[in-house]
Amino acid sequence: MLFEPFSFAGFTLKNRIVRSATYEKRADEDGFVTDSLIELYETLARGGSGLIITGNALVHHTGRCLPQMLSIHSDIYIPGLRKLTEAVHRLDSLIIAQLNHGGRQCPPLLLGGQKPLAPSEVHDPATRATPKAMTNTEIWDIIDAFGEAARRAQLSGFDAVQIHAAHGYLISSFLSPHTNRRDDYWGGDEERRFHFIEEVYKAVREAVGEHYPVFIKINCDDLLPGGITLEESVKAVSRLQAMGLDAVEISGGMRESQVKTIRPDILAPEDEAYFRNAGKLFRQTLGIPVILTGGMRSKTVMEDVLAKGQADLIGMSRPLIREPALPALLKEGKEKADCISCNKCIRFSRLSYVRCKQIKHTL
Repeated sequence: MLFEPFSFAGFTLKNRIVRSATYEKRADEDGFVTDSLIELYETLARGGSGLIITGNALVHHTGRCLPQMLSIHSDIYIPGLRKLTEAVHRLDSLIIAQLNHGGRQCPPLLLGGQKPLAPSEVHDPATRATPKAMTNTEIWDIIDAFGEAARRAQLSGFDAVQIHAAHGYLISSFLSPHTNRRDDYWGGDEERRFHFIEEVYKAVREAVGEHYPVFIKINCDDLLPGGITLEESVKAVSRLQAMGLDAVEISGGMRESQVKTIRPDILAPEDEAYFRNAGKLFRQTLGIPVILTGGMRSKTVMEDVLAKGQADLIGMSRPLIREPALPALLKEGKEKADCISCNKCIRFSRLSYVRCKQIKHTL
């Protein structure tokens, strides 16, 4: 099944492998597309992934959570983004823009010393900062920013957009009872915690029209006490599906969840696909494609996940940092990725760009 074509939302993928959004640290200091970033995506396109999702693209200047992250919060970025999509399309691949605001996980250093924005003032041990609770005006400004970013993505030639609602970033923090302690329209119970993502989706859909594909990435579990539950997550996506959502990618955890989110030492089949049970519930409940990300390493496990109805598509991140051509290699007979999940590639501050530390690079 892994290398069978898969059709949905108006396009056909050549296989079931998705390059899940992966921070590259290859945009310039202001977030513009660089030659290095284009070269990376050309390499990924040649490598055979059925679908490529960009690293998180910044939708508003208050949401910068990483240095040299791709930006899409102004029209001045469109020419560079168009160069990126054209390069990927020339190689007969599809590319999706992931839209994100970092929320409480933005280090103040990247915000000019300002406090990060969040639904509530819940201290973040990962940044060692306590965020500012957003005002109603600030909330609507960010909702509008997501819609405008989606419009720019469509104008730039991306084949779809993915709203990042996972991993503790802004939308995720509105959904989670751990980080949303409000008692107003935007929080206080499960229904009100849904309102922010509901309004973001509406803004995105209005900006891109009825037929442009819109995906979401969401936590099935925050992997923290008092976080979002699997049942709440499925219910939220089910509601978005009724509004026209085209696909969902499942992940879990946030920065303060630490290694539970990006698990190290995935060395045996039983360590892989660590969200597969959640994937099964999503797929049984929903009528849209489910992308399952988290610990995919061997072809046997990927095929098993598909055969057991735990996902429609297989998402990978770290293995494609080490082997951008892994999908083609798996198709040719390779059984398992070379990635050993040492997690040195995610130690961003020690790297000039995101790369596998187990092999030598010349760039």
